[in-house]
Amino acid sequence: MSSSITPNATFNQDVRTLAKTQDKKDSASMGQAVTALANDKKIGEVQESIAVSNKKQLNAAIIETSLKFSQSIGDKPLSLLLKTALQGINEALQAGGVESKVEDAYDSGVDFSPEATAERIVSFSTQFFSAYQEQHPEMDEQSSLTAFVDIIKGGIEQGFGEAKDILGGLKVLEGEIASTIDNTYALVQEGLQTFVDSFAKAAE
Repeated sequence: MSSSITPNATFNQDVRTLAKTQDKKDSASMGQAVTALANDKKIGEVQESIAVSNKKQLNAAIIETSLKFSQSIGDKPLSLLLKTALQGINEALQAGGVESKVEDAYDSGVDFSPEATAERIVSFSTQFFSAYQEQHPEMDEQSSLTAFVDIIKGGIEQGFGEAKDILGGLKVLEGEIASTIDNTYALVQEGLQTFVDSFAKAAE
């Protein structure tokens, strides 16, 4: 099948062009060429029909999945936020040389209030500080603390950003949900600052 032949309007044009260039005496060859063009046209139409059908099915599946996902996370946006935040922290820690594992804390029955979610994010991330210090013995405590918290904050920013993108795409990042996300973010920042301050107090 010639890739230069299209299945619709250009079929007649292709036949006319072929007729002009074909030797008039070679009618058998001309007939075979026209038949080939017709077959190309028919195959092209079938492929186009299949492509359109597949695209429609894919779009329908995406819409159905989005609706189900929207219903499942619309009531518990902080479940999604916790998942993306912990994954972001996990990736940031691994990039900093610390092996960590995102905990499975998304089951029903888990407290997903802003306070509980923020506490879970802070406690998960800060527990790896000693491991980070072991990976970087060349740093003093203050330097390693500053670097570690910067890494954690980067992971948190990534996680919150991903959660907002998903919720925004589902058209639910507004009103109470938006304020809840912002409140949780503020509580996480307060928790990290408390973690940092605890070392200053210990030093005193």
